[in-house]
Amino acid sequence: MLSKFYTLLTLVFLSTPLLAQQKVNYSLSFPNAVHHEAEISVTFSSITSDTLEVLMSRSSPGRYALHEFAKNVYSVKATDAQSKALKVWKATPHQWNVIGHNGTATITYTLFGDHADGTYTGIDETHAHLNMPATLMHAVGFDNAPAQVTFNIPEGSNWKVATQLKHEQGNTYFAPNFQYLMDSPTELSNFDFAEWTVQDGNKTQTIQVTLHHNGTKEQFNDYVQKTKQIVAEQHAVFQDMPDFDFGRYTFIGCYMPQAAGDGMEHRNSTIVTSSRSLAEAMTGQLNTVSHEFFHAWNVERLRPRTLEPFNFQEANMTEALWLAEGFTSYYGDLTMARSNVFSQQKYISDLAGDLNYVLLSPGSQYHSLIEMSLQAPFVDAARSVDQVNRHNTFISYYTYGSMIGLALDLTLRRDYNKTLDDFMQALWRKYGQTEKPYTMADVEATLGEVSGNAKWASGFFQDHIYGSKLPDYEALLALAGLELRKANPGKPTLGTTALRFDKSGATIMMGTYVTSAAYKAGLERSDVITEINGVKLKKEKDLEKALKNKKPGNTVKITYKRLGQTRTTDLVLDEVPTLEVVIRAGANQETTALRNAWLGSKSNQ
Repeated sequence: MLSKFYTLLTLVFLSTPLLAQQKVNYSLSFPNAVHHEAEISVTFSSITSDTLEVLMSRSSPGRYALHEFAKNVYSVKATDAQSKALKVWKATPHQWNVIGHNGTATITYTLFGDHADGTYTGIDETHAHLNMPATLMHAVGFDNAPAQVTFNIPEGSNWKVATQLKHEQGNTYFAPNFQYLMDSPTELSNFDFAEWTVQDGNKTQTIQVTLHHNGTKEQFNDYVQKTKQIVAEQHAVFQDMPDFDFGRYTFIGCYMPQAAGDGMEHRNSTIVTSSRSLAEAMTGQLNTVSHEFFHAWNVERLRPRTLEPFNFQEANMTEALWLAEGFTSYYGDLTMARSNVFSQQKYISDLAGDLNYVLLSPGSQYHSLIEMSLQAPFVDAARSVDQVNRHNTFISYYTYGSMIGLALDLTLRRDYNKTLDDFMQALWRKYGQTEKPYTMADVEATLGEVSGNAKWASGFFQDHIYGSKLPDYEALLALAGLELRKANPGKPTLGTTALRFDKSGATIMMGTYVTSAAYKAGLERSDVITEINGVKLKKEKDLEKALKNKKPGNTVKITYKRLGQTRTTDLVLDEVPTLEVVIRAGANQETTALRNAWLGSKSNQ
């Protein structure tokens, strides 16, 4: 996930005199938290236009689709500096206009929030989980104005404040500008807290963990210790820590029954959420921690030019998500193995799931990896009610990019005595440390420099990034003593997606893949298969019976119902295509050494 790049010191100290006079002051209270409401006021000072245009965001850092946060705002009022009511009206679905302000206006409104994750806001009697674009109104012309935010803690509660905003005094915090404010999620609750320092050359920075959860102190301590290992391993990848603003980075976690599973990176913090407890799902939750912390380098500072500036009123699109999200996914998982939170065996077994998705999905027939990235406004938590054909036409840039990262890592090791770590370090030095947004041409050129072979780098991009050619994973994994093979050779299948069995038959729950036997036989979502070669289907064992003694390539007669009509079709059985990755028996010393160099720890911890 992504958030906005900016240069903090430039905006704070080099603003024009006029902009320096502008201020924004927020006050948030929660008198009706039990019913998921916040009462919010915001005062805009030194307004320069006759009409103050006040907005709710339509998008959020790290998200690419529109979310229309204004839908949860009501009871909007406006007053001037003397508390006199001002005329305010809704100009668009997400904009309110205010006139007669004489330079200062205070807007008050009620916000409803009942979805605690990385994108939305969730409020109840246990916490206020605030994503700022879903929470705070802002005004046109105040992009560079500093903001103060005061959180009024409910009386009698034991809530504390977790945020990347700069602490001023009490429960008042500071943001240097609009972009930083919108990029600063905040959790108010009685969270557990831990911190430690990381030494990087002559700089010392603080890492904090704040966790709102129902687990034990021992579970929290285990979570913190493993997070330390993750931080150390990712530090080792880049051999340099980002310069966190205000000298700290904060993990803001909410693992409560009312939360939704998510992870969202920000410049100096991340939000990680789940409805599952630490006892139920700590390993998976730490995998999210690993992914999101890697973003502190890859996308928070090492950023594509096409995301500059981040637009809070439109969908944001970039061709670089295969790198920004995909390579981050690769390192999120790899870090789990390197830090020993995952065993090497688990990491290797889990590769099969990602490879099955990428290699067996027909999406590469329709879009290249670049084009998959450009689909983000339609797929990144976007909402729609009509059916789509995405199971055929789309492969997630997270997983697709991750598996291209795997292929590039192993190819660099085989052919150039380099690694993907070397490539990420080179990108970091050129475009991350300097916070100079990159282009695709920049990334390709850097790969040429790291490998020493610009022609090969160009070919890799043409084949796998701009094109849809898939790498030879069988050969690449063999370098590490691994075998990619069919998990169920010789086993027949109809090639349908999930089936739901009941007394009426087996209902196809999703659209069929264009490459499947079911698709070629004309079967589609919602068709109800009633018989195969005369065997009636009412439960899964009936399907096993119908396919007993059948082989891939055999033809079976399917009887099915569509829109109330009974039909028949002939279907040529597929072989179950599912793949698995296993360690080859008798792997030699060379392949074992490569595997250990690839998956082994790079830190001193």
